[in-house]
Amino acid sequence: MLSIIIVNYKTPLLVIDCINSIKKQTCNIEYEIIVVDNFSCDNSVPAIKNAFEDVEVITIDYNAGFSRANNEGIRRSKGDIILLLNSDTVIVAEALDKCVASFIATDYVACGVQLLNADNSLQVSGQWFFPGNINIALKLPYLQTGYNLLKHLTGKKDKNFASDRGPVTEVDWINGAFLMVKTVVLDKAGLMDEDFFLYAEEAEWCSRLGKYGKMCLFNHAKVIHLQGESVKNAFETVEKGYYNIYDKKGFQFLISQFLHIRKQNGIGWLLFNYAIYLFYTPFFLLVLSIDKLIRGHTAGYSWNDFRGYVKNIFGCCSYILKMIMGKPFFYKVL
Repeated sequence: MLSIIIVNYKTPLLVIDCINSIKKQTCNIEYEIIVVDNFSCDNSVPAIKNAFEDVEVITIDYNAGFSRANNEGIRRSKGDIILLLNSDTVIVAEALDKCVASFIATDYVACGVQLLNADNSLQVSGQWFFPGNINIALKLPYLQTGYNLLKHLTGKKDKNFASDRGPVTEVDWINGAFLMVKTVVLDKAGLMDEDFFLYAEEAEWCSRLGKYGKMCLFNHAKVIHLQGESVKNAFETVEKGYYNIYDKKGFQFLISQFLHIRKQNGIGWLLFNYAIYLFYTPFFLLVLSIDKLIRGHTAGYSWNDFRGYVKNIFGCCSYILKMIMGKPFFYKVL
């Protein structure tokens, strides 16, 4: 049986749409749906319960974030396969039937599908790990060219199937919007790390799952992912992607990325990556100044972006010290 776990935080309409798509598009497998509500304090719980009598709704008395809420759902699940599914996803073209059939016929311990934007364009659905996760730093402002060069030199393209051949691609980690795992591996790899609040937790989890088997993406199963819509609604931000590191949401993103590096790669790589961010500050200022002189208000970044970057990077300092100590801590800053 498949256990589908959906975490909700103030997105009842998205959850209802997601569940309706599951029910409409899934015919050939047995499944249960578990919704974990992260203390929404709105009409989420009654709305979901009223819409679906057969859906189990678990409530948590604080905003526990992605890892802790999913773990609670996993503990309550009955299936031999679990699926972590974002509330802002829509199942299309019998994707769950296709994915489960392919998954159980293989030795893969975890899998994902091809994620689509609302316009059916392709999203990055999984990726490889770079040494020390150095690719995170190469996504800094004005460094995208360096990141693209690194991908070209290593042959590690973004895994969105835009140029892939064949129905299956093996990856190191899978996008947490749709992450299917065989429960047999959890006794060895453990559940999601509960130090994380939001972002990077699925990558860290996959780094442990990957020690006990391979992971893949199935090209023939596709799911629409309204990328960042749940976070956008919950935290009242217009930014939906993962490149904004200049506001409070960006601060959470940075903290989680550094935590992931610490847990997967160790203290040395953590300090190396943080040093890149610190020493990048004057370079950002210099290039931004030149960009402003040349392009004015059409420059790629603003002075507010720079101020937010400085505030967030130096704000990470105390959390970096906690990460070095390695003691359990809930890294929630949103």
